[in-house]
Amino acid sequence: MKKYLPLAVLLILVLTSFKLSEESKPDIKYSDFDTPLYCGASCHNDFYKLWDKSMMSKAFTHDWDEVEYFDLAVKHSKLDAKLAGVEADCNGCHTPMAYLSGDIPPKRPSEKTRANEAVSCDVCHSIAGFTGDTPFNFNYIMKPGRTEYNSRKGEVGSPNHDIAINPIMKTGDFCGICHNEKSPYGVWVKSTHLEWKEGPYAKENVQCQDCHMPKAPGKKAIMGSEYPDIRQHIFNGGHDVGKVSGTVELTIYPNFYEVEPGENVIFTINLFNQKTGHKFPTGSVEDRLLWMNVEAEDSKGTKYHINIDKKGFDGEEYTISSKALAYQDMGVPLGIANFAGLERDGIPEGNRIFRMPYFDPQGRMTLQQWNTASLGVDYRFAPRELKVETCTFRLPVNLPSGKLKITATLNYQLLMSPVAKYLNVKEHEDAIKEVNRATTEITILN
Repeated sequence: MKKYLPLAVLLILVLTSFKLSEESKPDIKYSDFDTPLYCGASCHNDFYKLWDKSMMSKAFTHDWDEVEYFDLAVKHSKLDAKLAGVEADCNGCHTPMAYLSGDIPPKRPSEKTRANEAVSCDVCHSIAGFTGDTPFNFNYIMKPGRTEYNSRKGEVGSPNHDIAINPIMKTGDFCGICHNEKSPYGVWVKSTHLEWKEGPYAKENVQCQDCHMPKAPGKKAIMGSEYPDIRQHIFNGGHDVGKVSGTVELTIYPNFYEVEPGENVIFTINLFNQKTGHKFPTGSVEDRLLWMNVEAEDSKGTKYHINIDKKGFDGEEYTISSKALAYQDMGVPLGIANFAGLERDGIPEGNRIFRMPYFDPQGRMTLQQWNTASLGVDYRFAPRELKVETCTFRLPVNLPSGKLKITATLNYQLLMSPVAKYLNVKEHEDAIKEVNRATTEITILN
């Protein structure tokens, strides 16, 4: 049941600090929040089932998040005074109840503590607002208690709690509380909400919830009224194949349709981001790999990889796959002196990568967002952005006559394979998901 507090507990997080002082820690306990299972069993069964399938419920227990937090972030925070607050602050968004109650670090997910509830129902519905002008770094105002905050109040009241209208729950600003983040070096390492706010969708009043919490007919609670537009608690994003699939449209065409062996053919690929209201990829940009592979297949089934043409912009070397090493700063938390690093990309060389590299204080590419001191070229897709790429292919002189089929495939990985394998990440985080593909054909003449 909801806990009755004599006074609402108000948490105001200081934005300039990454670590709460002993004096500023709020008097909030795990027991001030209902469990998600309680919410589901009592009134909100459908919402609970959707939440339970989402990454919101796995923000602390997900395998890569566990590895990243316990094996890298926690250890790193104890070795570098600049990063001392990271041990606590990761939990501000990944398991807010643990953060607020001072359970730092929480026990690992295998211990099955309440930290495993991650971003739970009662956490979000206890947020009254945020401090300052910009939502970021978990600057929520948290008021657990009898009152649940919601986007609307129905005709039928709840026997378990009161309902108060919170207008920001209808806006992307609510999402920005955790989907914007600055590193201890003051660098925006997550900016999904800001990307949306600066793009065309915000100007058209298309909110984050319109895509990640779509509407459907139903009830908010078993005893409630039927509505035509109930927000479904799906929270689907980069981990969902259906969400990623088709995000970017591809077309490909050659400069000549009939050619002879030994000649050059230039293939032009148009890539249009027609789906995301923010940049793609977004969120944990330091981990994500979005890359295009172009391949030709001749009339006898032999395949040829075609390298992307260089454009010559600053930092382009980070957007073309290679065998270069990176992530040397992982050696600090892993306790490996003079760590040589890992292969940066783990995909065939010469492919175009749509990324923004993160750099540590020594200028080395990093995937440790908390250790990010600067950012490189941003070659991701903005909302509704069209990118044009070309590939020049010198046809082999022994190419057989007939049709030559060329395929451009856009692939997505949540984590680079060399990192996933080295750290023994178990949940196939490096599995390749196909975003889209396009094909064309040319005729090889005798």
